[in-house]
Parts: sequence; structure tokens; C-alpha cells
Amino acid sequence: MAARAEYTGPVLFSFGFRPFFLGACLFALLSIPAWLLIWRGDVEYSGPFLPADWHIHEMIFGYAAAVVAGFLFTAVPNWTGRMPSRGWPLALLSGLWLLGRLAAAGWLGLPALGVMAVDCAFLAAVITMIAAEIIAGKNWRNLKVLVPVTLLGAANACFHIEAYTAGEADFSRRLGIAVLIFLIMLIGGRIIPSFTRNWLAKAGSEKMPAPFGRIDAAALVCGAAALLAWTAAPWSAVTGALLLAAGLVHALRLARWRGIAAWPDPLLLMLHVSYALVPAGLIAAGCAPFGLLEPAVAAHILGIGAIGAMTLAVMMRATMGHSGRPLAAGPVLTLAFMLVLTSAATRIADGTDFIAGWDGITVSAGLWTAGFALMVLKIGPWLVTPKLGSKKANRPQSQPSTAGQA
Repeated sequence: MAARAEYTGPVLFSFGFRPFFLGACLFALLSIPAWLLIWRGDVEYSGPFLPADWHIHEMIFGYAAAVVAGFLFTAVPNWTGRMPSRGWPLALLSGLWLLGRLAAAGWLGLPALGVMAVDCAFLAAVITMIAAEIIAGKNWRNLKVLVPVTLLGAANACFHIEAYTAGEADFSRRLGIAVLIFLIMLIGGRIIPSFTRNWLAKAGSEKMPAPFGRIDAAALVCGAAALLAWTAAPWSAVTGALLLAAGLVHALRLARWRGIAAWPDPLLLMLHVSYALVPAGLIAAGCAPFGLLEPAVAAHILGIGAIGAMTLAVMMRATMGHSGRPLAAGPVLTLAFMLVLTSAATRIADGTDFIAGWDGITVSAGLWTAGFALMVLKIGPWLVTPKLGSKKANRPQSQPSTAGQA
């Protein structure tokens, strides 16, 4: 990478992961209690969507989109060897994301089409900036990552249009979840075996995760076909068969990455566990057309489980690496992950009494909120302070730096 000019602006806008991971964690912490109050009728929602659609939209295109942006604006400089986006362009982009959240909540007083314009502008800007960086760096092989991100932006636009014209978003809900799951299939398939291989090599193991091969390619193709079918025709028996097949192929793919051997490292194990919820969710979705499970079960395994847990684990690891911290989860972050994971399990209980008279929705919301509260308390300070070992941090040069491992 070319030598970087001295950056003198706010630390928060010195690297892409900082504002977007902090924004995503804070939003996850605040929006779920807000949704619980709306669901209970204690707070009135005044935005352009149905209350349930607002909740789903903001988890997909608010929270998850911020994590995707933070990941890409951190990874792309490593792919291209170019300077990272930072300073005022990053601050403006972060502000655009925040405006989208305020608009969707109805706090800007905009009509439905105005909300759509403000909200969709964020992902459009992300796609444009990432494409410009990849093209300028002539990093052609990574252009393919723009396909699912562009589909995510299209899904967001479809969500607004469908909600405006049909009253509620149905197709677009599944499309947004499907795109995020495919991103996990694509990017998770790169980073999880790589991180596991590095860890096993340091541990002196001779048996490594299987390299990318035909099973991985088949898993991506089968996964994409199943997700498209689920988006378009979730009740079809053909869709159910495709989803079941895709779930089994992805379970086989995951088994080849030697996750069990990495169990002593909680941070690495989190990635394997999170990915395991992809085939679990696909299989659950595949059972729905045959009347074996309710569709909501699959939606929450994929949404809270696979997407929620994976984004949490990725934010932890990337923040540790790029802020100069050792790659060790520790008890607080391990507990945060477990709380979010348990949130997915309890959400399946839905409105039935779960414990002490509390229903599954309330318990799930509490667990999710507690998990992200721990996340903010632990990594929040890392995101707004200089990297350990940097001149600004005024720390000894002997402090460990693991940025290259993240």
C-alpha cells in the first residue's frame, strides 16, 4: 500500500470500520427496545412502513448495511493497495446512513418517496465509492463483491416501492435477507478457512481446512439458486427441495473447514458457529413448504442467528485487529456473542410464555440488547481511540499489533 499521509482528523473517521461498526452496534442496541415498545403499543411509529416492516427494514438495510459498509471500507484498501477512505468523505457517508435511519423512523417528516430517496442514497454511495476504489486499483477479481452489494441496494429500493404500492413488503423482506446470507456464503467462505488455517498453523497442526474446490463452488451455486427460489416462491415444493439440498451442501462445506479443531479459540469458533446457522436456516426454510416448520422459524434463524451472530463476530475480530488488540475474545465479548446466539433461539418461541411469564419475543429482545450493550461497552472505546502502538496512542512500541491478521 502506498505510504499514507499523516491523518490529523477525528480518530472515528480514520478508517471505515470505526464509524460504521460503532453506528451499527449503537443502532442494534437502541432499535430493538424501540421495536419492542412499538410492538407492545407503548410507542407510536409514524414512518412510511407498517411497524413490522420498519423493524425488518432497519435490521437489514440499517444495521446490517452499516456492517457491510464498515467491512468493505476496511477490506478494500487491503485488496487494492490504495489509501483508505477517511476524513470528511467517511463522515459525510456516515451522516447519510444516519439520515436514512431518521427518515425511516418518520423523524424527518418526509413523504414516502422522500424517505426512499434519502435511505437508498447510502448504499448507492457505498457502491459507487467501492467500485471507484476497486477499478482505480485494478483489482478486477474483487469486482464480484459489488454484485451482492448492488443487489442489496436494489432490494432496499424494492422494499420501499413494495411497501408504498402494496401496503407491506413481502418479497423484498426475503430478498434482503437472501442477499445478506449470500454475502456470508461468499465472504465467510474466504475468511473463515483462511483464519482457521492461520490459527492451526500457529498451533502446529498438520491437517488444514480444505482449499476452495468443487464443493465450495457447488455450495455457492446451490445456495444462490435456493435463495432466489425462496425469495420468489417460498411455499413451492421445488423451493423446499432446493433449500434442503443447499442446507446439506453448506453443512458439508463447513465441515471441511476444521472448525472443531479450533474450539480453544472462542473468537475463531464464533465464525464457525455463525456460519453453521446458514445451513440450519436453509434447512428450516426448506421444511416450511412441507408444513414441518413455520416460515418465521427460518427467518429468525437466518436473520437473528446467521446474520446477527456473523456480523457481531466479524465486527469483533476486525476491530481487534485494526485497533492493535490481540485476537482474543475474552469473557465479555464471548458472553455478548452467546447472548445474541441465545436471542435467536428464544425468538422462535414467539409470543408464547417462555420464562417467568415473559414471551419469547420479549426475552429475545432483552438478550439481543444485553449482547450489544456489552459489545458497545467493550469495543466502543477501541473505535474512538487511536490504534495501540501508534504515536497518537502514546503506547510502547512493544504492544501487540494484529491488524494484518484481521
